[in-house]
Amino acid sequence: MHTITPQELKQRLENGENLTIIDVREPEEVALGMIPGAKHIPLMEIPQRLGEIPQHSETILVCRSGNRSGRALEYLEAQGFTGLVNMTGGMLEWEQL
Repeated sequence: MHTITPQELKQRLENGENLTIIDVREPEEVALGMIPGAKHIPLMEIPQRLGEIPQHSETILVCRSGNRSGRALEYLEAQGFTGLVNMTGGMLEWEQL
């Protein structure tokens, strides 16, 4: 499983990279704050919203701690997606930056 730390992601965003970030948390969690530019697709909606996720380019998956985004990554890989990256530590670590 490919991973990225919140620090690495923050640096890439500060460098002006145009990244695809999918936040798989629930709406009440996202209401407390999101990474700028992230797209919100709750984990349970991913099967119905596959068309909104790039199939073969880098896509960074984010959740609260890294567990749900890891499950999303495994599911998407099983559907033939490539280029998926899990943000370890999730928003809990992001908020400490």
